[in-house]
Amino acid sequence: MKKILFIVPHRIARSPGQRFRFEQYLTFLEENGFLFTYSFIISEKDDNVFYSKGKLLNKFWILLKSIFTRIKDIRRANDFDLIFIYREALMLGSTFFEKRLKKKHPKIVLDFDDAIWLNDVSDGNKYLAWLKNPSKTARIIKLSDMIFAGNNYLANYAFQFNNNVKTIPTTLNTNVFKPEIKDTKKNRICIGWTGTSTTLKHFKLLISCLVKIKNKYGDKVYFKIISDVPYITEEIEIINCKWQLKTEVQDLSEIDIGIMPLPDDEWAKGKCGFKGLQYMSLEIPTIMSPVGVNSEIIQDGVNGFLANKEEEWINKLSLLIESPILREQLGKKGRETVVAKYSFDSQKQFYLSYFKELTNS
Repeated sequence: MKKILFIVPHRIARSPGQRFRFEQYLTFLEENGFLFTYSFIISEKDDNVFYSKGKLLNKFWILLKSIFTRIKDIRRANDFDLIFIYREALMLGSTFFEKRLKKKHPKIVLDFDDAIWLNDVSDGNKYLAWLKNPSKTARIIKLSDMIFAGNNYLANYAFQFNNNVKTIPTTLNTNVFKPEIKDTKKNRICIGWTGTSTTLKHFKLLISCLVKIKNKYGDKVYFKIISDVPYITEEIEIINCKWQLKTEVQDLSEIDIGIMPLPDDEWAKGKCGFKGLQYMSLEIPTIMSPVGVNSEIIQDGVNGFLANKEEEWINKLSLLIESPILREQLGKKGRETVVAKYSFDSQKQFYLSYFKELTNS
């Protein structure tokens, strides 16, 4: 059996990025000769502190604990055949720990699914942005033996510093994310968005459009957000649903039209389209901004819609609100796309082959 040490920020089942980038592959890897050890630095107790504003002393304590955890990882690194780093070993701007791990025996894989070479921080930690050094991403890429990039935009960045780059899309287990039978004659249409506190700023881009949709259709439409924090605005009424792992699919299934607005900037170009893929896996017709990988996932009018300007959003939302047949058609085509290209089953053998390649197994 080959051994893998996963160096990650969060505990298992906490982070969407971790869950859908690699956690869903862990059992499959075990079944194929790989044992894994999970080393995370932000505990459940630390979570609320880490992403909230202020609490500087508490955050300093989390940092100290994180450093001791990574020192432990360095000391035991030679017990493993492979070190898997998700984004970075530590949230500081230093590559100290990655360099020390490189001096050990195991091969190193770096996995990233955002444009992490840019300085994007949560609202709760903006005042600590000076502690980060996004340019360190290039240095970590250089010292890694293989790179897993979430899309071609990220892969092209990585290729500047490393020739061994694999493009691995963020995937869903379509045996878990299965569509429920929709009531096509329901009186009210749910327009929904899912995400975290760090991406709520993207939802806000569409507020003006949603106000106009509400004015146009009245009680025929309502809006739902699934997130770790509620979002309240006086402009429109929103049903807030707190994200929970055990009810994730059920909560998403209420949505009749899924939306994924994004700004056209460098950070957004690195996104992996995951919100849209979640909707599509459940046969929810999806509208996405034509930014980055979204334009690869969606064939406009075939398996979903792309919308840029507000007028496009309003027109395409209106088409879906008014036509249950169109909602069903685009929903089914959307799921077909996910099953074929963005599902666990479609990617698992590629994923396994890369681990075998690095460990000569």
